[in-house]
Amino acid sequence: MGLARSARGGHGPRALRGAVRGVRAAAATARPAGRQPPASPEALPGPRRDWQPIAVHWAPVGADGGCSAISVEGTALPGQERQAGASRMRAAPAGGWRRSRAAGGAGRALRVMDWKRSLRGRLAARRAPKKSEEELKGEEMELFTKYYMEWKGGRKIGNTSYTNIPRFYYRLPAEDEVLLQKLREESRAVFLQRKSRELLDNEELQNLWFLLDKHQTSPMIGEEAMINYENFLKVGEKAGPKCKQFFTAKIFAKLLHNDPYGRISIMQFFNYVMRKVWLHQTRIGLSLYDVAGQGYLRESDLENYILELIPTLPQLDGLEKSFYSFYVCTAVRKFFFFLDPLRTGKIKIQDILACSFLDDLLELRDEELSKESQETNWFSAPSALRVYGQYLNLDKDHNGMLSKEELSRYGTGTLTNIFLDRVFQECLTYDGEMDYKTYLDFVLALENRKEPAALQYIFKLLDIENKGYLNVFSLNYFFRAIQEQMKIHGQEPVSFQDVKDEIFDMVKPKDPYKISLQDLINSSQGDTVTSILIDLNGFWTYENREVLVASDNDSAADVDDT
Repeated sequence: MGLARSARGGHGPRALRGAVRGVRAAAATARPAGRQPPASPEALPGPRRDWQPIAVHWAPVGADGGCSAISVEGTALPGQERQAGASRMRAAPAGGWRRSRAAGGAGRALRVMDWKRSLRGRLAARRAPKKSEEELKGEEMELFTKYYMEWKGGRKIGNTSYTNIPRFYYRLPAEDEVLLQKLREESRAVFLQRKSRELLDNEELQNLWFLLDKHQTSPMIGEEAMINYENFLKVGEKAGPKCKQFFTAKIFAKLLHNDPYGRISIMQFFNYVMRKVWLHQTRIGLSLYDVAGQGYLRESDLENYILELIPTLPQLDGLEKSFYSFYVCTAVRKFFFFLDPLRTGKIKIQDILACSFLDDLLELRDEELSKESQETNWFSAPSALRVYGQYLNLDKDHNGMLSKEELSRYGTGTLTNIFLDRVFQECLTYDGEMDYKTYLDFVLALENRKEPAALQYIFKLLDIENKGYLNVFSLNYFFRAIQEQMKIHGQEPVSFQDVKDEIFDMVKPKDPYKISLQDLINSSQGDTVTSILIDLNGFWTYENREVLVASDNDSAADVDDT
């Protein structure tokens, strides 16, 4: 109930209690006999809950404020008309109250209830189908979205530049989306063809050489023609739009080497242009095998590239087609062993172009390649046949796999058994035997012990506790096998303490008690340290290095005398 008190008249507690009793009397008269009033509007039957509270108005009647009046207003149940007037009760000056006729009329109106309509509404609510959880969640989400957007729309957005960010992520098509895959392949092929047309062809390169030779600047340095910056720019204007990228001040300054006249060599500049054109051509050629179009090649992609490259290499004309698969495997393993140290199964095209392996492979186009160059080139036919021949010689049971016993005869046959155990524990094997691909990793590691990738391979085998470093226990664990082999060959074992001190002196690790992989790489002594720990022949060579150096010097002196 709301009480409004006049600013003019003052009323005491007695008048207030009298007003409350009058309101209670009116409410008691308004309900049927024997029925208690509902505790709340929710307790009423029926689907509707449209009760409204009764308002009690208390105001002075007389001008002098001596008499007061109270009025009661309310809303009837559903189906009833709202009372036009208000029940009003007046109090006697002595504080007594009496119920007015209007209050009695309001009570009689409340007694009239439309029970039929209420019952129908309640039954209709029961018959209404219940909504599923999905429908309820959907409605909840719609309401949430509605109110959230209203709330967000009311906020003041200061910077809307984020709406101008271009799309930078495009989902790759799935395997079952054949049409999208074909569209992607065709679009990439068109793009690469367009890039290929932007490169200089043979005729344009010849024209460039003619222009450079025509605009050379005297005097010559020996037989080498030179050109100054002024003529350099003139050639750039006449060479055409494709050559414009090469005639910049940055490139001229890069090729400038202490010439007193401020000139560059025409031959060096032309070789620079040729190298750039070759790199772009090679990148386009490799990108054609990039199935995913993400800038890297998987093992199968690189295998296809080298397989189709074989007929273009004259130095491989003597290979039989039955050996092609083994040659491809041999060539691909060198790329992945050195360029994929984390063994992710893919290598970046940029890394392939940056390393020298592709140069060594394409060097086989030279028909007059010397025999010495072929022996040192991993990709040459003699080198590939040598590696594969060693594998066949080690495979005594001719099952195409190598056991630990068969691998122990590798090289000079002086690898320790403890090291070979670690090889078969850490490397991929099939029923305890090694296949050709795993064997290639093993050979690449032992033949290139100075390289970081090879040291990483061997370090993983030496780190028996998987702690990321070698301590005294690890060194002693592997060197004991060297001492045992020395006893078998009738040699006096060397003290481990002496060897341990020499290893730490060579490596100079940051932590005086631990040797990490980075310590080995930084020391440039990783090949010597690993040879001391895993190979008896390597340890003997290190132990007798002074004698071997003296004998080599004597042999060189004898040759000079003759």
